[in-house]
Amino acid sequence: MFTQSGELVIISGDKFKFKTKFIKSLRVRIAMLLILFVVLSCFFLQLGILKSYEQRSVAVRTAEIQSQCTILGNQLVSSNYLKNTDSAVINAELSQLSNLYNGRVVIIDDEFRIVKDTYNLQEGKTIVAEDVVKCYRGEQTVNYDEENRYIEIGTPILDYDGKHVLGMMLISVSTQSIRDNVAFLETNADIWSFCICLVAALAAAMVGSMLVRPLKRMSRSIEEMIKFDGNYLHENAYNETSLISDAFNRLWDRFKLLDESREEFVANVSHELKTPLASMKVLCDSLLTQSDAPVEIYQEFMGDLSEEIERENKIINDLLALVKMDKTGGNLNIESQDINALVERILKRLRPLAEKSNIELIFESYRSVIAEVDEVKLALSVTNLVENAIKYNKENGWVQVSLNADHKYFYLKVTDSGIGIPEEETEHIFERFYRVDKSHSREIGGTGLGLAIVRNAVIMHRGAIKVHSEIGEGTTFTVRIPLNYIAK
Repeated sequence: MFTQSGELVIISGDKFKFKTKFIKSLRVRIAMLLILFVVLSCFFLQLGILKSYEQRSVAVRTAEIQSQCTILGNQLVSSNYLKNTDSAVINAELSQLSNLYNGRVVIIDDEFRIVKDTYNLQEGKTIVAEDVVKCYRGEQTVNYDEENRYIEIGTPILDYDGKHVLGMMLISVSTQSIRDNVAFLETNADIWSFCICLVAALAAAMVGSMLVRPLKRMSRSIEEMIKFDGNYLHENAYNETSLISDAFNRLWDRFKLLDESREEFVANVSHELKTPLASMKVLCDSLLTQSDAPVEIYQEFMGDLSEEIERENKIINDLLALVKMDKTGGNLNIESQDINALVERILKRLRPLAEKSNIELIFESYRSVIAEVDEVKLALSVTNLVENAIKYNKENGWVQVSLNADHKYFYLKVTDSGIGIPEEETEHIFERFYRVDKSHSREIGGTGLGLAIVRNAVIMHRGAIKVHSEIGEGTTFTVRIPLNYIAK
């Protein structure tokens, strides 16, 4: 930056970072807020007290002068001073009043003529002013000029019956003494305010440190949890820290669960990809060791290799589908689709697979359904559900697909007469690479990713999926998806 003289001053990055870190410190901000509160409180308190004192002093001075004016007015009437100003006693009292309050007394008769001026400046002159007119109407006037520091009081002089105005007194007195007292009090108040602010600054620093101490403990605990997998947070100094601790503990549990799931997922992926490769290697090694193997053996082994490659390819495709859903969870190509036609196309494509095992494929539609969906992802989930129902079915069994809707959702049910799923396994079947019957799954080429893909696709459509199954009786998957896509 540049100074006023034009010199360039370079602030080091470390120094700038330190200043930024210092200002962003919660302890510093709490201390600054407390200090600011005390400073503003002292300022407004001092301002209010001094202002009240000044107004009170002016009111008391005004009341004293008005009382003096009432007494003096009676004396002026009794001595007929408005007609003859030679009374030494009255003149002495007027001079005493003027000297006592460091002011000026002007006596005006009923013809607006100044008959007496203690400053001897305007005697015999005529004066017409707003306050003079009000006094001749029988009103008392009081004006306080704070800037020039004087009070001007107008008092009517009434006759004995108090009904007729014979003249008026106009008194101007200085308020310099009041202002001096205010200045003295203001100086003392400044000193006390400085002392209070100094004490407040020390107290604010202590309070700020004390308030953020639980947060520092939480920070150290979190660092220990990260480094050494320590215990949970248990900071209950405030309600807020208790809530944060609970929320962080839940997050920590979630993180550990995700970490375990990640490790398990990596292990499963490695195992699933390694198994077909191991089989292919065994087949290849067998062929290499048989230099004069007949053509039939080569054809058989090549067929087995082709099946293993297809299995590997299916695992990779399913993994890519899952990864794509995870990365583009909110990027759906939503369009209005005829769900009836979509399901019919899927079943038509899967009928040859069902016919191989002599499985009857039935579709029941209760009404025409039009919904806002991503056709590709929904078709993938429906295909996986129906394909699983066919693969894990009994020979000569059946698969029934039904479609229904209400005013808000459409419902797709896939029911089969298959082998069923144990009750304790149903909560895990949507996990990646989870298989109920691992040996049977590998026999039919399952990857353990199909239901995970189904669940992801349904959730992306803001829907829900549930399963009901009995061993040996079959399984029913029920999918519920909104007719209108609900964007977040």
